Amino acid sequence: MAAKRVLWVTGGGSGMGAAVAVRAAREGWTIALSGRRPDRLEQVATAVRDVGGTAQVLPLDATDAHATASARDALVAEHGRIDALVLAAGLNHPQRRWDDQTLVDFRAIVDTNLTAVVTVVDAALPVLRESGGVVVVVSSYAGWSFQPGAGVAYSASKTALGSVVRTLNQQEAPHGVRATHLCPGDVATDFLDQRPVVPDAAAREVMLTPEDIASTVSFVLGAPPHMRIDELVVSPVAQR
Repeated sequence: MAAKRVLWVTGGGSGMGAAVAVRAAREGWTIALSGRRPDRLEQVATAVRDVGGTAQVLPLDATDAHATASARDALVAEHGRIDALVLAAGLNHPQRRWDDQTLVDFRAIVDTNLTAVVTVVDAALPVLRESGGVVVVVSSYAGWSFQPGAGVAYSASKTALGSVVRTLNQQEAPHGVRATHLCPGDVATDFLDQRPVVPDAAAREVMLTPEDIASTVSFVLGAPPHMRIDELVVSPVAQR
């Protein structure tokens, strides 16, 4: 019997990351969950187990290279492999313009949205080479098309993820590693609470759902090994 494929999800404690984990578990993946909030990770792990899946909880600040390498080692020790990454952690701040942002917040946003992605990919890459693994970088509509309200740090960090994915695909293709720059439009999650003007219930009603993103990620993860989905943009009809 073939070993179950192993998916490592960062930002797995809520929103899109949590939805991806539960959907993937239903589809037979073994799930490793990372994020900064152990209590939320445990809740998602319970949801994974409730649908018949296996979940390993690896609390982690993914900007910490040592901690990330330790989490990778624990994952591999438990399951022996990594077949896919979904990198779903994200950060923004209500004060996001040149005239009100702080450099402290700027660095925190770039570290979470960009540096942490590179740190996790770097740690997992030797194992992904063995499996011909898939990397899904959950970026943003602002990483694909300039969005004036997204903010200086957020726009810069999400745009940079496109280059991260392209270099990964260009350099790691001989190992069968494939990466996707996934750029969702508005998704109704708690992340919206970080906006200067928080969308109300009516605005959220016409947005994408975390389950929509989970379905999209499922499509990417299910692509045959000879097929690479370099970039994928999904948005609600109401997106402006």
